[in-house]
Amino acid sequence: SRRSGRGRRRPAEGAESPAQEEAGSGEGNAAPAETPVEETSATEAPAEAQAAPETEAASEEESPRKSSRSRSRRRKPAARAAAPAEETPETSSDPLADEVFVFDEDDDEPAAEASEDATPVPRTPRKPRRRGRNKKAAVSAALDEAEEMEDDVEAEEPVPAKKGKKAAKAGPTVDRKMLVSVLPGDMVEVVLTEDGVVREYYVEMTHQVKIRGNIYKGVINNIDANLQAAFVNYGNVKNGFLQIDEVHPEYYLQPHEPTKGRKYPPIQKVLKPGQEVLVQVVKEPNGSKGAFLTTWLSLAGRFLVLTPGQEQIGISRKVEDGEERNRLRDLIRGLEPGEGLGAIVRTVSAGTSKTTLQKDLSFLKRVWKDIRKRATTEAVPSLIYQEPGLASRSVRDYLSDDVSEVWVDDADTAASIREMASLLFPRKADLVHLHEAKDKTLWERFGILNQIEQVHSREVTMPSGGRLVFDQTEALMAIDINSGRIGGKTNFESMAYRTNMEAATAIARQLRLRDIGGQIVIDFIEMRDPEHCREVEKELRNAMKGDRARHDIGKMSSFGLLQIVRQRTGSSAISISMEPCPHCKGTGQRRNMEWQAVQALRDMQRGMSAASAAGQTEYHYPVNAELGIYLLNHKRERLCLLEKEYHLRLDIRIEGVSPALPAVAAPQNPPHSGQHHGK
Repeated sequence: SRRSGRGRRRPAEGAESPAQEEAGSGEGNAAPAETPVEETSATEAPAEAQAAPETEAASEEESPRKSSRSRSRRRKPAARAAAPAEETPETSSDPLADEVFVFDEDDDEPAAEASEDATPVPRTPRKPRRRGRNKKAAVSAALDEAEEMEDDVEAEEPVPAKKGKKAAKAGPTVDRKMLVSVLPGDMVEVVLTEDGVVREYYVEMTHQVKIRGNIYKGVINNIDANLQAAFVNYGNVKNGFLQIDEVHPEYYLQPHEPTKGRKYPPIQKVLKPGQEVLVQVVKEPNGSKGAFLTTWLSLAGRFLVLTPGQEQIGISRKVEDGEERNRLRDLIRGLEPGEGLGAIVRTVSAGTSKTTLQKDLSFLKRVWKDIRKRATTEAVPSLIYQEPGLASRSVRDYLSDDVSEVWVDDADTAASIREMASLLFPRKADLVHLHEAKDKTLWERFGILNQIEQVHSREVTMPSGGRLVFDQTEALMAIDINSGRIGGKTNFESMAYRTNMEAATAIARQLRLRDIGGQIVIDFIEMRDPEHCREVEKELRNAMKGDRARHDIGKMSSFGLLQIVRQRTGSSAISISMEPCPHCKGTGQRRNMEWQAVQALRDMQRGMSAASAAGQTEYHYPVNAELGIYLLNHKRERLCLLEKEYHLRLDIRIEGVSPALPAVAAPQNPPHSGQHHGK
C-alpha cells in the first residue's frame, strides 16, 4: 500500500509502520524524517504516477480521518507532486506547498515548527559572570554598595512585566508594619513584620556604631604586591583593605590603558605608601579582618544614588516593568546629574515624578559638594561623611508604600520619623504612631518577643516539630536539619520531603534575620527522589527572592548538601549582642572536671616542689568554685599525699564562689595529719 499510494493502514497499538521505522515519529524525530521520505518518492515516481487518480481519491477520503487520528508528525508521500496540474488546481510554485503535514490534535507546538522554512526562535543566552571590576561594572555595583538593604539580584532570565503585574494583583493582601524600639543613647532596634511574622530585624548599639557607607580621608600605610592590595589607615583600630580593582583611576600615579591580558595595572606602580585617598567602607570589620574599602564612592538618597566619578545612568534591576524603566531613564537623563557625576534610580522611585527626583538629586549634589570641601581641609585620617543612624536610615531604605503602620516607643524619635514620613508620603497623615503603654513593651504588644529571642538561639524549632541547628565556624555557617518528633510517623521519604520543604522556607527567613553571610552549607535530610530534591531547591529560591542581600544558590548534591553564598550586610544582631565565651573560646565545649582536676594536681605538684626547695612551709593554690569543690570531694586522698611528700601545708583558695555553690569549710583535722585546707 505504501508503493501504490492508496493510503496506509493504521498500525496496531504498540507497533510501528514501515514509514515510522525509516523516518521516525514524535517531536524529537520530526526534522530528520524529511530526507528518507523524499528519496523514496523520487525513486518510485513512475509507479505512483500511474495510480495517481486512485491515490488522489483515496487520499481525499482518508485525509480528514487521518489528520485527526494520526499520532505521528511524519510527512505524507509526495504522490500529489507527480499528479497532473489540472487535477490539483491548488498546487503552488512552492516545492513545499504540496506537502501535507499530519499532526496530532493534542500537540501544543504550532505546525509551522516542522517546516524547513520556519524561523527558529533564538534562545536567550545566559549572561556570563563578571570576573573583574571595570568602570561599567562599578556602576552596577555602586547601588549594591550604597543601598544598605536594597541589594538587587540579577535574574538569569528576565521576567516579563505582564506576569509580574498579574501576580501582584492576584496575590493576597499582606499587612506590613515597621516597629522601632529606642533606648535613648544606647540602642535602636527596627523590626519589619508581615502578618505578625518577623521578616527583618536590625540592631544598632551606640558603642558599636556601624561604619558601612561612611567616607573617610585616609592614607596608604603599606602595599602588598602579592595580594595586589593596599592597607589604608582611615582612623580605625585596624587598617582597611583596598584592592586594586577598587581603586579609581584618578588615584593612579601614572596613566594605564587596559589591555587584553592585563585589565588593571600592578598596584605597586600606581600607588605608593603615604598617598592620601578618599575611601568608603563597603564591609564592616569582622573579627581579625579589617574593613573592606573602595574609592568608587556612592551617596544614597531616598530615590537616587549619586555616583561621583562614574558618568553613567542606571536603573535598579528590581524595576522589572519595561515601560517604567524607560520612563525613569528618560527622567534621569533630563535631570543631567552634572560633569563627573552619575546616578542610579532606586526601586522606590517607580511611579515618582520628575520634580521628586530633581529634589533628591539636588540634595545629593549638595552633600557631595560638602564632602569635597571637607576633604581638602581635614587632616588625615578623619571622618568626612557619616551615614545616618538606624532610625533615620530605616525610613529612607525600608519604609515603602506597602507599610501600613509605623510604631515607635520613643517620643523624640517618633517626631523625627513623622517629619520624614510626611515628606515621603504626604497623604498618609496617620502613618506613624507612638507606643506609650508602660505595662508592656513594643514587642509584647505585637506578640513578637519570642521570635526576636529565637534569633540568638542555636536551635530553631519549626511548626511541624523539626529543628534547625546553626553552627558558625571560621570558614562557613553549617545548618543541620533534624526531623525531631515528626520522624517515624509516616514513610521516611514522605517525612524527609515535608521536613525539607518546611526547612527551606525557615532557613531563608533565618538568613535574613541573623544576617548570615559568606559560605553557607545546608545539610538537608537525604531524599532518594530527584524530583523532591528539585522541589526543595525551587522552594528555597522562591523564599530567598525577597532577600535584600546578594546571594547565589547552588544545587543539592547526592549527599543532601546545598551551598549558598550570601553577602554580609553588617547589620547582624548576633555580631552586636554576642561574644565568644571566655572559657570555651567560642567552641561551645570545655574540658570536663576530671581533666581539669588532673591538670590542677599536676600544677600543684610542680608548685609545691618549687616551694619546698625554697624552704617554704605553705603553698597556696587558687581555683574556681566548681573545680575546688571537685578537688575536695574526689581528690582529697591525692592532696594529702602531696602534703606528706613535700612536707608543706597545702592551702586551696576557692575564688569567685557562686551563690549556688557554697564555700567549703576548712577541715577540722590539723594540717600535719595529712589533710589540706579549703577556703
